[in-house]
Amino acid sequence: MLNATTHTLEKLETLLRTAGYKVRYEKGNFKTGACMLLSSKVVVVNKFSNLESKIIALTELIRELDIDMSLLDEKQTAFLHQIKQTRLQL
Repeated sequence: MLNATTHTLEKLETLLRTAGYKVRYEKGNFKTGACMLLSSKVVVVNKFSNLESKIIALTELIRELDIDMSLLDEKQTAFLHQIKQTRLQL
């Protein structure tokens, strides 16, 4: 289970950046807390979402992405496995 903390959000952002994605926080009228821009490597997070929503949105997005494991270090690989194997419990 992932905790809804700023540290967790930072770990998710770092994981995405290491995998080659850009993470941007912007105003959006999308219903989810984050989205991908037309299959590009840009993740847009709704900056008005609360911390928990941002973490949930990024986690769900990461689960769907095909991330190249060779780009990640050991800790990030373990964190990615944790994300893919667990569901957030609210």
